[in-house]
Amino acid sequence: MGKYYLGIDIGTFETKGVLVDDCFRVAAVMGAKHGMENPHPNFFEHDAEKVWWKDFCTVSKGLIEKAGIQPEEIAAVGSDVLGCDCLPVDETCRPLRKAILYGIDARASKEIAFLNEHYGEAKIKELFGHPLCSDDIAPKIMWIKNNEPEVYARTFKFLTGSSYITAKLTGEYVIDQFLAKSSFSPLYDKNGSISEEECTLFCRPDQLARCCFVHEIAGYVTPQAAAETGLKEGTPVICGTGDSTSEAISVGITEPGKLMFQFGSSLFFYYCSDRLTYDHRIHGHNFTVPDTFSVSGGTNTAGTLTRWMRDTLYFDLLEEQQQTGAEPYQLMMERVADIPAGSSGLIVLPYFAGERCPINDALAKGMIFGLTLEHTRDHIYHAALEGIAYGIAQNIRVMEELGLPVENLIAVGGGTKNHVWMQIVADVIGRPVCIPKVSIGASYGEALLAALGIGDLKSFSELSSVIEPDQVIMPNPENTKIYRKFVEIYDKLYLSTKELMHLL
Repeated sequence: MGKYYLGIDIGTFETKGVLVDDCFRVAAVMGAKHGMENPHPNFFEHDAEKVWWKDFCTVSKGLIEKAGIQPEEIAAVGSDVLGCDCLPVDETCRPLRKAILYGIDARASKEIAFLNEHYGEAKIKELFGHPLCSDDIAPKIMWIKNNEPEVYARTFKFLTGSSYITAKLTGEYVIDQFLAKSSFSPLYDKNGSISEEECTLFCRPDQLARCCFVHEIAGYVTPQAAAETGLKEGTPVICGTGDSTSEAISVGITEPGKLMFQFGSSLFFYYCSDRLTYDHRIHGHNFTVPDTFSVSGGTNTAGTLTRWMRDTLYFDLLEEQQQTGAEPYQLMMERVADIPAGSSGLIVLPYFAGERCPINDALAKGMIFGLTLEHTRDHIYHAALEGIAYGIAQNIRVMEELGLPVENLIAVGGGTKNHVWMQIVADVIGRPVCIPKVSIGASYGEALLAALGIGDLKSFSELSSVIEPDQVIMPNPENTKIYRKFVEIYDKLYLSTKELMHLL
């Protein structure tokens, strides 16, 4: 009988699962696609039961069948869900409304404005460790309190996505201490306990999950969960975390100087540091790895923007896919391969859903700037890929200004399949970009964390040692020179149009 570790990652548009054997090789991979609801401007939601739990059960059963193993061969389970989301549930862990998603959901702008005035800048810095933004969960809880009092009154727990999945599996309500201290500020103290004093404005202390370390065993699969997931009753389940944290672990972001950019529906980055950092443009907190700190942040679009480009500009390729099976993204990549650096004088501001780091402006708007009659849809798509890369360059520049050396830059996520995009990123930032051999992403990280949780990996250092590199994309020096001018224009575009964006 073999021994396997199960990791499942539930993202914005897709759930991915992996079984890893006890030599930490991938034994089976499976995915399930789903949608995201956008009922109003700046509102983004998932149905936790119909998307998160349904996908988990489907992928769990599918992996067991695909790998041809018995449920008892799975030694431990880990899961992650998106970033940090807000989901109120009742005493039976039944969602009372659809989950309010991570930083892409900016509905709580009034609550953020109220809190800024209520606390003041100095207190905000002390309590939150960063300027309030759409990533923060406390304003989202306050939004439910202000706008859905019936839901608020019936809430047993305010959960994030990973907490919900772990609760469904084990009946235990837990949250990764990193997510608790970063995204749920100021509801948790620095030691991980619930801050009764700070909860007063938002919710009752008993409405929050207890803190655990990400790899800590939170509980064991219940009989009901076993029946729904195909797992064996009693299988250990670790606490779990957000997808970006798991993604970072999956590529070895376990020591200072390493930086990961996750190319998913949005773009998220983690930098592992040896000291706590504060800056209004990015987020500094503790990190999942003990005795380290993180600098993190994200942009609101990456894969979401390429998806918009596909659906809006390349809809004919979707029709072609139905007829021939040709993958639209592959065809799009091939069509822009020969577009020159700078897209013949075209710049796209990728703020199609507002923006997080480094401008942190939910009212920012997307822009296609510099259009001429010579431009085609291929130029626009190429410029969109460049726009995401310009945003990466901005965030790296912030880190350098703060004295944080970037020694290793690692790219992960579905976007790394687009080789043209990865070359653009390397050219724009003028640095090598490493893509790991196992690029499955967060689900692989969760499987490794599950192995760490039951002691089959002894430390984060040992976990990092099993991760192998695959390819390193070197920058083209000539393109890097060209992009310096475009990065400068990109920086000025937002500043020059910010007031007009807000008027819209």
